[in-house]
Amino acid sequence: MTALRILVVDDDALSREFLQEAVQALGHRPTVAENGARALEKISAELPDMVLTDLRMPEVDGTELVRRVASDWPGLPVVVITANGTIEAAVEAMKLGAVDFLLKPCTPDALELVIDRVQRTARLLRENEYLRSEISSSSTSLIAESPAMLDLLRSASRLARSKGTVLISGESGTGKERIASYIHAGSPRAEAPFIRVNCAALSETLLESELFGHERGAFTGAHRTRAGRFELADGGTLLLDELGEISPAMQSKLLRVLQEDQFERVGGQDTIQVDVRVIAATTRDLAGEVAAGRFREDLYYRLHVLPLHIAPLRERREDILPLAQHFAEHHARQNGVTPPVLTEDARQRLVAWSWPGNVRELENVVQRAVILGAEGRIASNDLIFGPASGASEGGAGKSAASLTLEDPEFAAVLANQAVSDIERVAILATLESTSGNKTEAARRLGLTARTLSNKMKIWRQAGLVA
Repeated sequence: MTALRILVVDDDALSREFLQEAVQALGHRPTVAENGARALEKISAELPDMVLTDLRMPEVDGTELVRRVASDWPGLPVVVITANGTIEAAVEAMKLGAVDFLLKPCTPDALELVIDRVQRTARLLRENEYLRSEISSSSTSLIAESPAMLDLLRSASRLARSKGTVLISGESGTGKERIASYIHAGSPRAEAPFIRVNCAALSETLLESELFGHERGAFTGAHRTRAGRFELADGGTLLLDELGEISPAMQSKLLRVLQEDQFERVGGQDTIQVDVRVIAATTRDLAGEVAAGRFREDLYYRLHVLPLHIAPLRERREDILPLAQHFAEHHARQNGVTPPVLTEDARQRLVAWSWPGNVRELENVVQRAVILGAEGRIASNDLIFGPASGASEGGAGKSAASLTLEDPEFAAVLANQAVSDIERVAILATLESTSGNKTEAARRLGLTARTLSNKMKIWRQAGLVA
């Protein structure tokens, strides 16, 4: 069991000291308050996991403390300690919201049993709440309040009922996979498989096998026949993520499948017919790639039947706070902590930030704040942003994203720094902004993915990066 933060409340110094030592001996972390009023102050300052309180105290007694906790901090378990002569008061306290009671004199064994029972009950409640939320909220539910995102969802709903290929474009982390899942869920194919494949994560040989499958003995290590993603998605939807990264040879093979709905497995001769609705997603400007000769024009027009573009988060700031609250509640449930409230200064900082990593970065920032910050709230100092760009704090100064290489502010920062250090910081910052997507980071930096990987390997060996 996890160590709990337990607030011990008792006006008797000896009893308070005994309970504090007993709680500590059981592996938990006690704090103490000498009366109910002081206990309320401590709960407001830092929410404990459990309150252990005497009933008879001056001013704010145990019964009133139970009532106040149940009203202001619902879900915070309170155990009352009572003597034989005050059993009725203990029953009254439980009616008001106490979860259990202990009889004086309280033994360490009895205390351990009650704490364990409270801990198990709290864990079961959190698990049930999480499971209910997972069941009640579809995996394709989306948070949207900005006009741009609401228009996009309306378009996605219309496209869902059609049969054509969908091309979703947008920066890394904008939620292209979520939109693809939303389209599938709203389509006549919703009961059929929704299969995903990240084209950027696989080499050309592996990607071909992943998409089309292979026959036994087709290559070294092919010990058995394996169906590909197109076969698995038959009757359903196949999401080809980061499609702009595939090689010219793979572009030709994919074009044939989109035109004829058929293919052969690697090493096979039998033609396999499938009925698959393809959704492609890319961070690249495919029209620009066609103009540069890096992407087949015929494949582009085959994909560009029903296009959707997701605006970056900085262009739809109305979505930032609803998304942040959603992520805060989600990760609080997953980590078994009280769903936090965003303080006003935190809300201002979230809206002001430029979000180079988009929704994915926002979720990472909020998740980190939920785990590392004070339980029950997220304040401004709980928000740790990445180094790749900045927010205009309070409206003063420029964001890092708005600075050019020629900008005096940017130049002043770079002055007198070793070129190797500047290069390392730039690469690490870009990786942070792409949430670790090396292919996208390399593209932004004008490097090949292999060069970036080699540099990371050298720095790791030298102990310069984790």
